[in-house]
Amino acid sequence: MSRRLIVEADGGSRGNPGPAGYGALVRDALTGEVLAEVAESIGTATNNVAEYRGLIAGLRAAANLDPAARVEVRMDSKLVVEQMSGRWKIKHPDMVPLALEARELASALGTVAYTWIPRARNAHADRLANEAMDAAARGEEWSRDEEPDDEGERAAWTPPSSTPTRTLLLRHGETPLSIEKRFAGSGDVPLTENGLAQARAAARAIKDIDAIVTSPLRRCRDTAAEVAATTGAEIRVEDGFRETDFGAWEGLTFAEAGRDWPAELKSWLADPDVAPPGGESFTEVSRRVRTALDKLKVRYRHRTVLVVSHVTPIKLLIKDALGAPMSALYRMHLDVAALSTIDWYDDGPATLRAFNDTHHL
Repeated sequence: MSRRLIVEADGGSRGNPGPAGYGALVRDALTGEVLAEVAESIGTATNNVAEYRGLIAGLRAAANLDPAARVEVRMDSKLVVEQMSGRWKIKHPDMVPLALEARELASALGTVAYTWIPRARNAHADRLANEAMDAAARGEEWSRDEEPDDEGERAAWTPPSSTPTRTLLLRHGETPLSIEKRFAGSGDVPLTENGLAQARAAARAIKDIDAIVTSPLRRCRDTAAEVAATTGAEIRVEDGFRETDFGAWEGLTFAEAGRDWPAELKSWLADPDVAPPGGESFTEVSRRVRTALDKLKVRYRHRTVLVVSHVTPIKLLIKDALGAPMSALYRMHLDVAALSTIDWYDDGPATLRAFNDTHHL
């Protein structure tokens, strides 16, 4: 019987067109073991070109492992999946030679089928693509990390299980800026006395956690410390869970930002790729939050972890768990010191079990 392989591939462009890269990996379909990883920066290109380049690299990696393998390709690009499945015509001239190259590689394998998956289930390939683009921005070439920083991350994959990795998501307690509903991003504002009391109340409501992972910002670290004092759980700081950098809007109210930057605020609300002046876009935040989540799921697989973070990272995690679009961020309200719960399963899906729970307050 021929071997069954799964190719997960993705590509992206920071500008569309702009600096672009792809990532792909090959798994054993029976065990889920990651057999190969590839990633590369490809200079200036569009998202679609980068996605096709990721597909080509993934098919080539699968062929190198077993030319006779039966392959399932999983991508979050509807365009590539539908075109390669023959259901959509290829109209753009830049796509034609790439599709032909992919079909030539596919024809040399045993069989190849294409499956669309939500973006949240393609996080590994997406992370590889972003690592390649980040390396290029530093003037470096992407290379696979052969020496993970600890034993937990060395086990990059283990067999699927029905037992989830559970994250309790706790927004930090009240701060002087949250009282006045001001932009609070990378600034290291402290908790108020009421915020500390809220953190203690949350700590009393939290049971049976294995670890605490917190944003490096003071308001989260102080909230996490209150929970650690009650539960005895160890704290680990994860920079990826910090709040959005709001740049020039830091400390302003929404009305003040709209008064001084009306066009910029309108663009920011309309497009997740747009950043506040001197700040960070939601798309950029999403990338680092997904990477932080990937690390957490490897380190604490099948355990329960409290993540102490901020409005944007928590909303992004909930959005990904639901497979929702970026616009869903504007449809959620998250109170200070509120708890939300997500179960993450090894085969990709996730379940939102609770949202914005403030019963402890």
